[in-house]
Amino acid sequence: MTTDHASYLPVLLIVLMAIAFAVGNIVLSRLLGPRREGAVKATTYESGMDPIGGARKRFNVRFYVLAMIFLVFDVEIIFLYPWAVSFAHVDPRSPDGALFLGRVLFFLFTTVVAYIYAWRKGVFRFE
Repeated sequence: MTTDHASYLPVLLIVLMAIAFAVGNIVLSRLLGPRREGAVKATTYESGMDPIGGARKRFNVRFYVLAMIFLVFDVEIIFLYPWAVSFAHVDPRSPDGALFLGRVLFFLFTTVVAYIYAWRKGVFRFE
């Protein structure tokens, strides 16, 4: 199998332009940007307010569980895209079509069961 290397030139050009843009921004900001040092510049800044208390605050574990649930659904969507593309080419009257559909329905069913389990456990209540 031979490939025409000329077809990769537009991709290579875009990658080189992106690299040049990033390097150009860094170099120009170093050359043209202001350089001010001092006590006010070195202080911690958080949304226009002076920091109160320490930075080591404990968070409820529900925030992390909710983030994990988001990642599960995000990964599920990533797995559904290739399935949808390949399912469009399967003959609906063939036994492979029913098997293909059954597998993805089982995949979605297990995800919905996990979501209902988390909902019943109160993961989504932030009181």
